[in-house]
Amino acid sequence: MRRSLLGMSQEALGAALGLTFQQVQKYERGANRIGASRLYDLARALGVGVDFFYEEISEEVVASSPRHMVHAVREPDMRQPDMLGSRETLDLVRAYYRIYDPEVRRRVHQLAKALGTVPGFLVE
Repeated sequence: MRRSLLGMSQEALGAALGLTFQQVQKYERGANRIGASRLYDLARALGVGVDFFYEEISEEVVASSPRHMVHAVREPDMRQPDMLGSRETLDLVRAYYRIYDPEVRRRVHQLAKALGTVPGFLVE
């Protein structure tokens, strides 16, 4: 998702990591596991922290974590609807980051937040 958001091709990401685009495809599809050092390299190439890749981790994966199996810890459900993966969201974010003037971008952000609190504009 992040690569797509940046408008970066699989070839470009592969080149930044010293990989082929086929290797990038395998990582994206989940066919190959990603080691810690490769995850770090991916985060740097995509301009995010490593924690970015764990933000929307599935309940199934969380439940299989040794920490949860040993202590049976139940965390609150912090997930939101899958609106982050929608084409509309990606288009909106791309358009937002094409606004180069920081003041205009700040005002657009304020407008979006204000509209999000108006009754009838809520996403359900």
